[in-house]
Amino acid sequence: MPIKTVLIIDDSPTERHILSQMLLGGGYEVSTAESGEEGIERARQIKPDLILMDVVMPGTNGFQATRALSKDEATKNIPVIICTTKNQETDKVWGIAPGRPGLHHQAGGWARLAGQDRCTR
Repeated sequence: MPIKTVLIIDDSPTERHILSQMLLGGGYEVSTAESGEEGIERARQIKPDLILMDVVMPGTNGFQATRALSKDEATKNIPVIICTTKNQETDKVWGIAPGRPGLHHQAGGWARLAGQDRCTR
């Protein structure tokens, strides 16, 4: 199934803006959320084709939000790419544990990920 709608969950307004602009320029429909809690609710509402999830956020972090999404019948089949600046082995285990094998080391920020030809899992 082609990816048309992308939900970006990141607490940084700058990161949300930069990635949104890149994805919109690529023809994707984009929705954003600034917290894990808001992202879970938004995913239930819009049922995006893909979620790009930051890890380090206040409140519900990206790992917790991903687990909640994977347990919810309405969102469990939505692919999630977990992006993090932390390149620790434990983060890789936590990111893959929920059954979502998309973990991207965010060394250059979201913009580096969006600079790839296609955002795919």
